Amino acid sequence: MLDKRSMEKLTSRELLDVLIRAGLITVLVISCYAIFHPFMSLMLWALILAVTLYPLNSLLAARLNQRQGRAALIIVLVGLILLMLPLALLGGSIVDSVQQGKQLLESGGLKIPPPAPAVASWPLIGEPLFNFWQHASSDMSWLLHQVLPHVQGVAKAVLGKLAGAGMGLMIFIFALIIAGVIMAHGEAGTTTVHAIANRVSGPERGPQLAELCTATIRAVAQGVVGIAFIQMLLVGVGLVLMGIPGAGLLALAVLLLGIMQLPVALITLPVIAYAFAVYGVSVATIIFAIWTFIAGLADNVLKPLLLGRGVSVPMPVVLIGALGGMVANGIIGLFLGPVVLAVGYQLFMSWVHQGAPAESPVEADTSPAGEG
Repeated sequence: MLDKRSMEKLTSRELLDVLIRAGLITVLVISCYAIFHPFMSLMLWALILAVTLYPLNSLLAARLNQRQGRAALIIVLVGLILLMLPLALLGGSIVDSVQQGKQLLESGGLKIPPPAPAVASWPLIGEPLFNFWQHASSDMSWLLHQVLPHVQGVAKAVLGKLAGAGMGLMIFIFALIIAGVIMAHGEAGTTTVHAIANRVSGPERGPQLAELCTATIRAVAQGVVGIAFIQMLLVGVGLVLMGIPGAGLLALAVLLLGIMQLPVALITLPVIAYAFAVYGVSVATIIFAIWTFIAGLADNVLKPLLLGRGVSVPMPVVLIGALGGMVANGIIGLFLGPVVLAVGYQLFMSWVHQGAPAESPVEADTSPAGEG
């Protein structure tokens, strides 16, 4: 039988072994993270696409004698064909618009037209606004010294983020290809995910955790981000073909409004008015106006088709995720932010309500984001 001193030596040695192992594991984890970090956004986006498109892949594979790989290849090819042309048009327009905006700010060549006389007759703010506007249009140096120093830094930072939109769209293309590879091995991936969830939360909570993450990703990706992205493509292609100035930036604004669950008519109606004022009434402008107006209302048709049971995440969570993701990671973050934050919110609320007799947070709110 070991005496007290021997027990203390053995305990110290075991503690030292545990600390050494923990230190080695920590070094390994940090090294793996440093290696994987440059590809994190790409792989997260690929995983989101794979989870979102996997039901379609399974449906198509059932018609191809359960050939998951061939079904994934067809989805990727069709997706690339449908996206390459509009993304190329919008990407080029976005880059041109951002570069022109940066050059305008840096050169100080910003010109403001004089106000219309009717502005002075507006109630309350009409006369002060008219005087300020008139002064700014006649003396640009005064405006540069008084106003622009306060906003120039922010504007350059925002434009710098938008300047990476072209690269973000390329990352989206590569993410779609990687998502096809993931879907081709979907059954093995599903087994692995459930095994990880069981290891993290136990065999009782593990399957619920996996289903919670999957349902949230699909709901947000299809019901919010997917609809906003489709609207951006529909409206943006019309803007580019019509030659509207800043078409790329306007398309990004449509995307942002769609994710924020705000009406896209805030962009489309002024653009239609601008087209008629500049280009006059013609067959081209009438077709453009009809196309843009219908594209701006497309979410009313797409939501019942893609939203399903609805996004069981409060709209502020989606909004904060979209804005914070864009600030942190540019255009890709605009997509990743709402999904990642929504999953985190659902996991947190699931933990809060764990063991409670009330409804699960996944089923408690079945209304689309923005309707509540």
